[in-house]
Amino acid sequence: MNIAVIGGGIMGLALAVRVVKSGHSVTVYEASDQLGGLSTHHNFGAFVWDRFYHVILPSDLNLIEFVDALGLKNQLCWQTTRTGYYANRRFYPLSNNYDFLRFPLLSPVSKLRMAFTVLYGSRLNDWRKLEQISCEAWLRRVSGDRVFEQFWRPLLLAKLGEHYKRVSAVFIWAYIKRLASARDPSIGKEQLGHVRGGYHTVLNAVASKISAEGNVRLGVSVKEITPMVDGRLSVMTDTDTVDFDRVLFTGPTPVLKRVVKPELLSGETEAGNVEYLGVVCVTVVSKREISPFYVLNIADEAAPFTGVIGMSNAVPVEETAGYYLTYFPTYLLSSDPRMNSSDEDVIGAFWPAFGRMFPNFDRNDVVEVFVNRAPVVQPLQVIGYSSLVPTVETRHPSLFVMNTSQFVGGTLNNNDVVGAVNRFFEGPGASLVGESQ
Repeated sequence: MNIAVIGGGIMGLALAVRVVKSGHSVTVYEASDQLGGLSTHHNFGAFVWDRFYHVILPSDLNLIEFVDALGLKNQLCWQTTRTGYYANRRFYPLSNNYDFLRFPLLSPVSKLRMAFTVLYGSRLNDWRKLEQISCEAWLRRVSGDRVFEQFWRPLLLAKLGEHYKRVSAVFIWAYIKRLASARDPSIGKEQLGHVRGGYHTVLNAVASKISAEGNVRLGVSVKEITPMVDGRLSVMTDTDTVDFDRVLFTGPTPVLKRVVKPELLSGETEAGNVEYLGVVCVTVVSKREISPFYVLNIADEAAPFTGVIGMSNAVPVEETAGYYLTYFPTYLLSSDPRMNSSDEDVIGAFWPAFGRMFPNFDRNDVVEVFVNRAPVVQPLQVIGYSSLVPTVETRHPSLFVMNTSQFVGGTLNNNDVVGAVNRFFEGPGASLVGESQ
């Protein structure tokens, strides 16, 4: 069969690799000039690394298996990392139980409530019970009002702004589950992994796999997908029109609704009005370390960024030409005008906050500053969110929809993306494997 994959992010690429492995011909359409979506790379001058921050957890079995299948298992490295918390212009380590017991911003009783929240949340498995209750209401009930005001609310404001009030408890539950899995119980420390060379290495290996029985078309935008009388689908782009036996659509829901005829979308739900968060990320390349933590959670409403990611706490500087790499992301609704702010305005707002947080850091040690944006990062999981997402199967038997809006019970990460692809070929997409044999 001749199969089209719309979208060259990790989901589309994982689908394409499986399609090729099954003996079909595949064409991947990607509107940008690079593969990878949020996992694409950036040329930082002296080295190339991920445009946005990514790590692999020990529990990311789907992703680790995917890396292994690409022949990169020997390139997978692990590092013990640290987590911190910033409040009242002070840094507090929160990497292990000892740090937590010493954490001065919570009373002993509050620490017990906090520990109970993490333990209870990490053991909950049914997200459906949490979808109809707000994140705030659930946290207040489980952690208590004091813990919510002192710990959770500042973090939710930093991550979501006032939009946190509309988010269901699934949002925080999914993060608790994933972060708990980063801790190695045998040593009581955080273990994070990466592939040498970052996702640039992974994407090169993927492109090589796809080229065996297909091709990748970069910088090509899909304009319309329409049915044909013989059961195939026609894919019209800004350059040509090609007919396919099957189409696997992985783009965001707003694009889906724009290019696919409404009468083709079906299932238990239609595609609703899914809101997306985007990110504006300032990345600093420096001669010395800015933050000793991989993740520094920020409880400071005045900061224009929502966290500090010290990538060099997880990746040795030998892989980044001896320089330190630090990300300062700001998450906004995709419709927020600040998504389109100029680089000058973003950096202008960045430096005063950086100076307040790191007053002893010498700006002469900064080599260069970059601003990267992604208008569509992850859906805003509002109350009752699952009723808004499109289903995988559609009215047309040759059209399948798989995108990140369907991650109703988890966080957006590449392990869950690969896991979703695996489940697709075990379920609705099983015929694609069967028809090749």
